[in-house]
Amino acid sequence: MLPAADELADELLDLAVPHEDINDLLALRERLMGDAGARWLLDRTVDATVRDMGKPGAAPEYAPLPAESGALGTYFYVYVFTAALPYVRAYHRSRGIPDDISRRTLADLGRHMAVHRRARGGPGLLHPEWNALHFRGELYQLGRLQFQRAVLGERMGGAVAAAGHSAGRGDPCLNLHITDFRGPLSPEACDRSVALAREFFARHFSEERYETAICHSWLLDPQLKQYLPADSNIVRFQDRFRPATGYEREVDDTAPVAFVFGDRDLPVAGLPRRTKVERAVGDHLRAGGHWYGGRGWFPL
Repeated sequence: MLPAADELADELLDLAVPHEDINDLLALRERLMGDAGARWLLDRTVDATVRDMGKPGAAPEYAPLPAESGALGTYFYVYVFTAALPYVRAYHRSRGIPDDISRRTLADLGRHMAVHRRARGGPGLLHPEWNALHFRGELYQLGRLQFQRAVLGERMGGAVAAAGHSAGRGDPCLNLHITDFRGPLSPEACDRSVALAREFFARHFSEERYETAICHSWLLDPQLKQYLPADSNIVRFQDRFRPATGYEREVDDTAPVAFVFGDRDLPVAGLPRRTKVERAVGDHLRAGGHWYGGRGWFPL
């Protein structure tokens, strides 16, 4: 299922795989294809990934490979997603999804490899199950933001219904995600993304009625307004959302450290203070405070 060796480099570059990883991936391909056990696992994992293509919430759980698998284990899920390419591209074509949106969506694989390198200092994927959303037709990059086809759950559905919204539990929704390495989270960029999403899903998933956008993120923690000016991109992003009621506050200190500084395991005492956001995250923790995951929604 993997592309031939002379085609693999082009596919990896289309997926934005970092250039420093290309030679290793090409060299390990022969070892992978010659290892019966690894080939069996690759086949099974690709099959689990593309099964129920396009069905929200049906993505498989990926097991971490043992440390003794070495470099092959490090790159294993990159091979999985490369082998899944023909399936997701066919699904995109069946939906009439433009090639440029397909390419930018799937290129998030390379971005996640860059996230891993920043956090761990080497190649790999921190959360390969996240990339399964892209390769199963559930998630799309539309401008600055990503939009995941999802369903309103018990608590979020109850919250939006209680607020008088037309949607409720079990109805389709778009789960909004904010990516790193994509420039400022400006209001203009977000406006454009939301407009693109309205048009995209109405055209390519016309049988699904999306009336609600939701977001689960530390960026929606209202405490950020104590540290950032009202005209900051993050505060203005927060202001798009209506708070979702019915949730217990859950401490989420490591998420802002991971997203702002690149590594959730960094010691709090030494976190840099170069930007307003860095100072907000670090100073709050050093003062004994906690960050919490925020949840919000707005009508589409």
